[in-house]
Amino acid sequence: MARRYGGKYSPDGEATGEDTQPPRGQYDGARVDPAGARANLMFVPPIPLVFLSLNDGAIGMTLGLAAAGLLTAAALLLREGLRAESAYRARRSARRPAFPRKIFASVLTGLGVGLAAWRNAYLDTGGAEQVSLLVPLLFGLAGGALHVIAFGPDPLRDKGMEGVDSFQQDRVARAVDEAESHLQQMSDAIRRAGNRQVEARVERFQLTARDLFRTVEEDPRDLTGARKYLTVYLQGARDATIKFADVYARTRDARALEDYTALLDDLEQNFAARTRKMLLDDRSDLTVEIEVLRDRLQREGVRTNTPDQS
Repeated sequence: MARRYGGKYSPDGEATGEDTQPPRGQYDGARVDPAGARANLMFVPPIPLVFLSLNDGAIGMTLGLAAAGLLTAAALLLREGLRAESAYRARRSARRPAFPRKIFASVLTGLGVGLAAWRNAYLDTGGAEQVSLLVPLLFGLAGGALHVIAFGPDPLRDKGMEGVDSFQQDRVARAVDEAESHLQQMSDAIRRAGNRQVEARVERFQLTARDLFRTVEEDPRDLTGARKYLTVYLQGARDATIKFADVYARTRDARALEDYTALLDDLEQNFAARTRKMLLDDRSDLTVEIEVLRDRLQREGVRTNTPDQS
């Protein structure tokens, strides 16, 4: 079957300019959840420990449930620690986690394993006065050490913070945290619409917004120009998402879906344009600094070769 030819220079072709960005793919920016199978397996040991402790009397049951609670808390801390570490490694500049979740998870794991070992020793000997603390202590130390070896410690140093004004960095961190909360509220609201395609469209807009976040984090001086994007625009996008999800979940209105998608298109273009503008401004600042340094070297009698010279 014959196919109509179309392209850049066709009468009905789409014009592509220098500023036109290629569309993001479906999996562009996607990352695997760092709290994967290994972390989820840490929830398994407390389950049989709970059931095995139910018929061990008051003391045995209490010790078993306490050990299971410690192991479950350790698993929860481990998941959050892995996610915090992933966010730390994804950024070029970041502060170390204020609360070392993975280290505390290792401590809780050691305590849980030691308490479970002490429970078994208590049940075997039939009395607390006959239980030696050496064996539970060794089991606890081994469990905590193996946990550290398996999952590693938390990042304990700031990354990329050399020469960065800590006050400005704190301002940026607060603004980005607030913006991230708006994006999270958008994700929570759009799920009520029950439309997987529009959920993916919201996720694509969020990727573009996070590109802006990372640009501001790398140069805190851009915060002033980007503040309305991090607050006013994202608040409006969040409110519009909440209203759209409520309306679309009840009526399945195609016009509402079309209007909301158009709003996301406009927001994405504006965020992407602002990100490109900030990157161009940073490049202009670098060019000015290079030219100033070259002039100083020439005044000192040092000859430099410009890129167009041989």
